[in-house]
Amino acid sequence: MSIQTPKERSKVTISTIKSMKSIEPIVMITAYDALFAKIFDESVDIILVGDSLNMSFMGKNDTLSANMEIMIYHTKAVCSGAKSALIVLDMPFGSYTNEDIALKNAVDVYRKTDAHAVKIEGGKERANIIKRLCENSIAVMGHIGLMPQFVRSEGGYRVKGKDTQSVNSLIEDALAIEKAGAFAIVVEGVKSEAAKAITKAVKIPTIGIGAGVHTDGQVLVWSDAFGFFEDFKPKFVKEYMSGAKLIREALFKYASEVKKREFPDREHTY
Repeated sequence: MSIQTPKERSKVTISTIKSMKSIEPIVMITAYDALFAKIFDESVDIILVGDSLNMSFMGKNDTLSANMEIMIYHTKAVCSGAKSALIVLDMPFGSYTNEDIALKNAVDVYRKTDAHAVKIEGGKERANIIKRLCENSIAVMGHIGLMPQFVRSEGGYRVKGKDTQSVNSLIEDALAIEKAGAFAIVVEGVKSEAAKAITKAVKIPTIGIGAGVHTDGQVLVWSDAFGFFEDFKPKFVKEYMSGAKLIREALFKYASEVKKREFPDREHTY
């Protein structure tokens, strides 16, 4: 299916995303500022203001020290740049430890930004929180499988869905999240066949990352997809450009011209 040009694009809503289940693959990417959000807005269905910014933007070792202030700041910037895509804020670690705290923080998201939804990590054990938010008019995207906010408690990033028991548990998580009112589920770091079974089990869309091709959509961290993050490269990441290399080459050319007094030249001088 061809990508619509900016002028052709209509506003993507929660209903739009739900209607794409099994019909059209959902394209989702992260963004943290207005500049990239405006560029991505031309081609994607969902922009996730991911707590991954704590690593790719802030240079931290994991996502855990991101907080609501940081997430709201970056979401406001993304909302300024994106006019068509659905904007989802990643609820950071510690911001939804119980129903009341989750509701307070999610209400802040809606009051202080133009985000359309929030994302919460966790399965059956978080269904009550998702239900509480949905009952209070907060749209929620779920997240199961490998969950970055669990990295320390689980002792690292571990692929899920390797055996029947694990697959069944993931399906139970997905069904609980769906029943609680979530409009979609991110499925991260699970075996492809497990993701296929999860996708078949629920009526809401699944969006995979490191979960194979059988989900209803895909999401990548933008700095991974475009070759800007160089600390490590997960197996599931495909680089669509060598961003860091291109920037270095351009920067070297700029610096060289400045050193040689070749820039600014007559064309670039008032």
